[in-house]
Formats: sequence, C-alpha cells, structure tokens
Amino acid sequence: MKKTFSDEDLIKNLSLYYLNRHLKKKPIEKYHRTIDESPLHDREKYRKKSEILLLNSFMHHFPEVKFENLTCESPDFIAKLNDKKIGIELTEVINHLEMKKMESTLNKMFRQAEILLEQEDTTKYRGVYFLEFHPDIKFNNLEQQEENIINIYKSIKKGKAVGCVKKIRKSFHRRNVFITHEYSMNLFDELCSEKILELIEKKNEKFPYYDTSVDECWLVIVSDMNSIASRYTFIQDKEHLKEVKSPFHKIFHLENLCGNITSIK
Repeated sequence: MKKTFSDEDLIKNLSLYYLNRHLKKKPIEKYHRTIDESPLHDREKYRKKSEILLLNSFMHHFPEVKFENLTCESPDFIAKLNDKKIGIELTEVINHLEMKKMESTLNKMFRQAEILLEQEDTTKYRGVYFLEFHPDIKFNNLEQQEENIINIYKSIKKGKAVGCVKKIRKSFHRRNVFITHEYSMNLFDELCSEKILELIEKKNEKFPYYDTSVDECWLVIVSDMNSIASRYTFIQDKEHLKEVKSPFHKIFHLENLCGNITSIK
C-alpha cells in the first residue's frame, strides 16, 4: 500500500516548527519516535505528530507534564502531572472557515513546487520560503493552480516575485526546501468568544465517552498561528468565557506562536 505521507513529509512538518526558538526539541523528537514505533496507520501517525507539535507551547507552561500515552483516543493524550493521571483532549479553533479550503489548496501547490525544486537541486534551493500572494489570485481553478505552481517555482529560482507571488523572503534551513504562506498579522483580526464556547459545548457532549481511568480530564483549545485559517489578533468579548460550564476539570485556550495561554476554567 502506498504511504499517504512519506517520511520526508513528516520531517518537513517538524522542520517548520524548528524555526521557532521556543521549541522543546528533545521531548518533541522523543514523542515523535514513540508515535513512529506505534502500530498506527501512517495517516494517524501524521495527525498525532501534528497534534503534539501544537502542544509545544503547552509544555512550556506545564514543564512537569510527562506524556505516557500518545496514541490513545478520547482523550487524545494521557499524561502524568504531580502524581495525577491527566487526560488531555486537544482541539483546534478555526477562526476563518472560508480560509480552510484555500489553505489546503495552497499546501498542495507548495508541495508540488518543493518537489520541482528538489528534483532540480536541493542543495541550491534549500531553505524556508515565505510567500505573499496578490489579493485577486484565484486558487480553486485547476488550470490556474498549475500556472501558480510554476510561478512559485520561478519566484524561488529567481529570488524575486513572479506572477501570482507578491513578495518572497527566505529563511535558512540546512536540509530541505520548505514553502509556506507569509505570516501577516491583522491588528483587527478578532476571534469571537462564541466560537470557543461552541467548541466547548461540542466537547462537553463527548465527555461521558472519555477514558474514566484518568484522575482529571483537561480540554486544550489551540489557535494554530501557523495556519491562516486559525490565526487571530485578539479574542472578542473575552469576559464571556468566564461563564462556561463544563465537566472538564480544566480548560485552556492556547496560541502556539508566542505561547500565550488563557485559563478558561
């Protein structure tokens, strides 16, 4: 059976996070090895590796946490903290639903351009490339996608913006070619507290089905700031989060870029 994700894809996924100076590399590497050694399907291994990466900032706030089961379901992880067995349910809050599909298309285009560059000369082009696109570019048209892939390839090869690419900047990377969307913060990009509360309600419904052997079950809601669909600048009506009712022992909202954490319960 053909692998859904190659080992190289998984290395690239981890490599982007290596650019973050706050990354706790040793535990992350250890946890990824543990997931690799599990009998999970490749797709599930990829998902679990991505999830544990999102919890990197969480580990800085709770350095005593030791993950004991990385491959369970309901909750996603089981950890040990202060002689307590803690179940950790992880969920991502999507701030821009309309961006989610576009981001998936972008990532596929980036991968195709990466393959073209690596086939030509990995050593010459290796690095992390942050691209910004012109606002009127359409990404859902298949013919346009092919043209966009060539423009991305040419932009990196020439070291300057071509076609759909508005701006390009490069960061050092010692192994591979990695392309991602340029991060740009909108000062008025709000995350409505109602989205967080709705997410908590959905998780509350599943709570009775979680592992009952744990001493406590925590819900960690993550805004993946490396994703254009999940980014935000501030939480609107944050005071509403204090009204939450939930069987979870603790609830946190975490953003994984600066590591800011909000205790909701």
